[in-house]
Amino acid sequence: MVTLTVQLTDMGQNVTINCDLDVQEFNWLLLKLPDSPVLMLLSSTTSATFYYNKTLKHKYSVQSKHCLFINNVTLDDVGLYYCVTTDTPPKYSSGTRLYITELTLNLENKNHTVMKYTEQNQTNWQIIILISAFINALLITVIVGLVKMFVLGSKRTRDNLKRSQDTHRQQPRVMDLGQPQNSSQAQVKQLRLK
Repeated sequence: MVTLTVQLTDMGQNVTINCDLDVQEFNWLLLKLPDSPVLMLLSSTTSATFYYNKTLKHKYSVQSKHCLFINNVTLDDVGLYYCVTTDTPPKYSSGTRLYITELTLNLENKNHTVMKYTEQNQTNWQIIILISAFINALLITVIVGLVKMFVLGSKRTRDNLKRSQDTHRQQPRVMDLGQPQNSSQAQVKQLRLK
């Protein structure tokens, strides 16, 4: 059964990671997700350490009992370390996940900051939505009031017009006798004058 050990360190410190395999030859590999595992070095009790990448020689070394020594830890060293046999099929040691203490604390603080910012941002949106709803309700009330005034105003105008027409119909007509009303009446007047 493969287990995982968590090892915390500070930036700039030196770290030693144990290998629990009891073999004469093995590889150290580093896994940084989502990347593929990287073979770092081959260690043997019978020969010198072989580095798959020569630039790693100043950073990593193997000490007694297959321990991996990491010099001056940086962010680039954070990951999951395994020692693996060269046998077929290979056997894996328990993994060691290396974390940097300051980075872990900073990430926790950033999470709190992001959480507070998100809550504050949501509060601002809630205020905007409430103000918008209030303005919309006020606008609807004003529009309904204007429509009622227009409808009632139109009805009053029609009622007043109807009343005035009814009043004109009911009043007796006064005829001016001095002015002829039609051609037959004009002829009657002419006959009387003769």
